[in-house]
Amino acid sequence: MPILRRLSLPVLALAAVLSVGCNSEDQLRRVEQEVGDLKLEVFKLRQQVEDGNKLAATEHKSAEEARDQDRRFQADLQENLRQLKDTTRVLNNRMGDMRRSSGRPIVIETPGESPAAAVQAAEDERAFNAAVLDYNRGNYSLAAEGLKLFLKNYPQSAKRPDALFFLGLCFYNQKMFDQAQSSFERIIKDHAASPQFLPAKLKRGQCLLKQGLKPAAAKAFKELVDGFPDTPEARTAQQELSDLGL
Repeated sequence: MPILRRLSLPVLALAAVLSVGCNSEDQLRRVEQEVGDLKLEVFKLRQQVEDGNKLAATEHKSAEEARDQDRRFQADLQENLRQLKDTTRVLNNRMGDMRRSSGRPIVIETPGESPAAAVQAAEDERAFNAAVLDYNRGNYSLAAEGLKLFLKNYPQSAKRPDALFFLGLCFYNQKMFDQAQSSFERIIKDHAASPQFLPAKLKRGQCLLKQGLKPAAAKAFKELVDGFPDTPEARTAQQELSDLGL
């Protein structure tokens, strides 16, 4: 209504001038001036409308971004909780080993297993747990070095998929997303039967997204949603797709 009232004033004035005719040059100049004023007023009002539309669009975009950030926070929180459960399980196992061994590895022979193999299994367990302890303390660089050494020294260890996954997390937390992606892809390629297979597929997609490779990330998330429905990883992947507007 204020805009309409402002527009009506010069229009009424113009109408009043035209109603008395244009019998002199003075009256003609008054008409020309009123027309010029009217054009200027229309231009100002048009600018105000455009500015108002831009402001409304900006406010709408800000609200959408806030909702997207909240959804991403919830997804990241669920993933962090899962990682915390995994690391807690590893720490509990380590504490049990320490209580039983009192500083010396326990050699438990199984049928067909030599004492030397049992000792090596205990050694690789200690090496792995030491690297995970560094990870839990937030020493990601030191943990990565320990995990790489573990993978080199114990290539046949049953802990290999777990070591690769924690190595990927070390790189991910240091924002070294290309190296993290490589670690997760090694799990996907070589350890499809491992419990870390689906978490590795999810983290690989998130690595691609962090590198700005949105089409590849969307494809990775869709593979999880379509191929492994009703899993925690698929639900997180679906949330990632929603955040991408897909």
